[in-house]
Amino acid sequence: MSGHSKWASIKHKKGALDAKRGKLFTKLIREITVAAREGGGSIDSNPRLRLAVQKAKEANMPADNIDRGIKKGTGDLAGVSYESVSFEGYAPGGVAVMMDGLSDNKNRTTSEVRNIFAKRGGNLAGPGSVAFQFEKKGVFMVKRQDANEEQLLTIALDSGAEDLTSDEDFYEITCAMQDFDKVRSGLVAKGVKLESGELSMIPKNPIKVEDVEAAKKVLALVEELEDNDDIQNVYSNFDIPDDVLQKIEKGS
Repeated sequence: MSGHSKWASIKHKKGALDAKRGKLFTKLIREITVAAREGGGSIDSNPRLRLAVQKAKEANMPADNIDRGIKKGTGDLAGVSYESVSFEGYAPGGVAVMMDGLSDNKNRTTSEVRNIFAKRGGNLAGPGSVAFQFEKKGVFMVKRQDANEEQLLTIALDSGAEDLTSDEDFYEITCAMQDFDKVRSGLVAKGVKLESGELSMIPKNPIKVEDVEAAKKVLALVEELEDNDDIQNVYSNFDIPDDVLQKIEKGS
């Protein structure tokens, strides 16, 4: 399983998306606003905005919030101006980490990210340092209890997906970036209940982290980065075995 799968699964288990819903809404609104500013306020003709709105709806964001975010982006309402930022670095043990975000003060965000890496025993690196270790894919998460693996695999492949993997709680469906909308439509049309769907950076060669203390350090770094208001997405190539995750969850 990739770092993406592990981290997505861990977040859902912890209920982190619910516990931090206010912070999640803030990040989603930023993405909606920037997407509308850069590509217009039409969901039909703006793929980035369409995906941002889909993610907001999945998070149960009120429609009024979504509309305000779009209007701020198109200039119909006053709003803060954000710029895209991206960072690359290494967590303890040589685990690669990539981040992208939206900031109204790039210098502040850079300083905050650098401090997080230093505090958590990692290193912020220059552009291109780890990007080559990832490839952009469409990723869909489905709870195991919501689907039969064989049937889901057939539906996914017929919809244009490339692969389906799983852990004890989730199925992960991956597809080429350009096929995201097509695969999503195919899954939904067949009644598949999606837990989430997004474009993500998938690690080509995950690094296995089998030591409990080392795994804790990696997860702490990733979680603190995700908790930063200006960071929208965090990607990593860690692969933490299930038995190690279980020990962490039990407080070992």
